[in-house]
Amino acid sequence: LDADKGGYIGYWEELVPRMRQGGVIAVDNVLFHGGVTDPRATGSTAAIKEFNDHASADARMDSVLLAVSDGLTLARKK
Repeated sequence: LDADKGGYIGYWEELVPRMRQGGVIAVDNVLFHGGVTDPRATGSTAAIKEFNDHASADARMDSVLLAVSDGLTLARKK
C-alpha cells in the first residue's frame, strides 16, 4: 500500500475483509520522515499517524512497524 496518505485507512478497510487468513499487506511511508512523533502533526503526517493507530488496534491483523527507510508496516491476517 503506497498511495494517497489520507486514504490509507479507507484502503485498509477495503483490503482486509477481502484477504484470506495468512495474507499480508505491506504499507509504505508509515514514519513519514519522523513526523508521526509530532503531537502537532497536520495534513498527510496526521493521516499517517491516525492510520498507524488504526492498523495497530485492528484485532483482525497481526502487524509490525519496521524502521526501514521511511517506515514499513507488515500486517498478516489472523
